Amino acid sequence: MKHNYQKELEKILEEKTTVGKRLFLHSCCAPCSSYVLLYLRRFFQITVFYYNPNITEQEEYQKRAAEQKRLIGVLNQESASGETEGFLIEIQEGDYTPEVFFQTVRGLEQCPEGGARCRKCFALRLEETAKRAKAQSFDFFTTTLTISPLKDAEALNEIGREMGDRYGISFLPSDFKKRDGYKSSIALSRTYDLYRQEYCGCVFSEMQRQEEVRRRQRMQMEQPDGPLKEKRI
Repeated sequence: MKHNYQKELEKILEEKTTVGKRLFLHSCCAPCSSYVLLYLRRFFQITVFYYNPNITEQEEYQKRAAEQKRLIGVLNQESASGETEGFLIEIQEGDYTPEVFFQTVRGLEQCPEGGARCRKCFALRLEETAKRAKAQSFDFFTTTLTISPLKDAEALNEIGREMGDRYGISFLPSDFKKRDGYKSSIALSRTYDLYRQEYCGCVFSEMQRQEEVRRRQRMQMEQPDGPLKEKRI
């Protein structure tokens, strides 16, 4: 039986004992963090931890990191002017070490997206988040990753709690895609004109995405009069 992690989170927030507590929030990208930041900044003093060694290409990594910082700057300006409510947001950037990611997932390169390789990647990022949160005396840590319909919220929460127990810091449960969180993140991406990537960042995910595109193209071409139909549209 699966847990309802969104209800667990809401129960914690309803107690109002978290208001003003410090949250170390791992973020995978600006679009996914947009809804989460607006949602949680009313309760927590948030420091975003941008740690994503899974992003294989350095140029892509830098583009996503810059977009994360830009979004936080805009949200802080809105808060200062009274347009939105909540605490100001800080950011820390982790080390960009794709070699650590490759070492972590060695032997799992051919695993399908969402499988064992992804779980190893989740654990890599959440362990570093937990370690840093504990070292800096944060009250909680969590991740934006659960906002994606393609990410396993059950696995993420299990790993988060495991790392919380290991390092002695509270993991904040979540399933941010619930309550239209994912839809809201798409709308906010348009509002703030955020760069939305088409894959998680690792080369294996990109290869799988490209293969899926080629598969769909082959299916389209194999349909009777497929190309002609495209020309008539």
